[in-house]
Amino acid sequence: MTSQPDRTPVQDLPADPAAELSDPYCMAPDTAAELLRDLPWNRLAVAGDSVTAGVMDPLPGYRDRSFADRFTDALAATRPGFAAVNLAKPYLLLDEIRDQQLGPALEFEPDVVMVSAGGNDAFRGFDSETLRAELASFLTPLAESGALVITIGLFDLARSGLVPPEHADGMARCFDELDRITAGLARALGGIHVDTHHHPLAADPGIYSTDRIHANARGHAVAFAAIATTLAQRIQNEVPPTCGRC
Repeated sequence: MTSQPDRTPVQDLPADPAAELSDPYCMAPDTAAELLRDLPWNRLAVAGDSVTAGVMDPLPGYRDRSFADRFTDALAATRPGFAAVNLAKPYLLLDEIRDQQLGPALEFEPDVVMVSAGGNDAFRGFDSETLRAELASFLTPLAESGALVITIGLFDLARSGLVPPEHADGMARCFDELDRITAGLARALGGIHVDTHHHPLAADPGIYSTDRIHANARGHAVAFAAIATTLAQRIQNEVPPTCGRC
């Protein structure tokens, strides 16, 4: 079972995909599938806000697939009977994500969960302890169910030059703190945090959509390559991913 992001779909662009294929920060689908082949997961739940829901602008030369779609595709390519659900919805705050998505995620009984959450809270400013408690109230039950929790860092929009200077420093502090809290929680729960916040292209304006908030198709391709690489390195380092149902 698969569920598509809650957005109006845009067809894959007919443009020559040479840009993505030659991009050193991207990864071909078959390469990703092979890298992830040995991960012991057969049921994926995706949760969060617009980042995991797949909001983005298309970009010529890049496939119109979000990083969550790409991750689903890569796992499904080598796993007969693989099942996935994407529960993410755009623009939700942390408490809304927890209230709307935790129950359905647990009912799906995933062995791996991919989450991006807290970005909309960070845009508004937040109290660190409150944000940590709210994020923990969502992630902890997922981890306790036996699923491996994978959290995805946000790119560094505040330092991209796309944010008005009078707001950039404050935003940078908030999003740096969000990344620190998210990474710490993921580690404490035995999960994995993918550090795209410090990616070499995190502050490159060329990976963002015209709304100057979300990533474009290249940004999603770049994020997925970072996800696949991070997970593959965990295998290469002989640290088996947690899987309570394997």
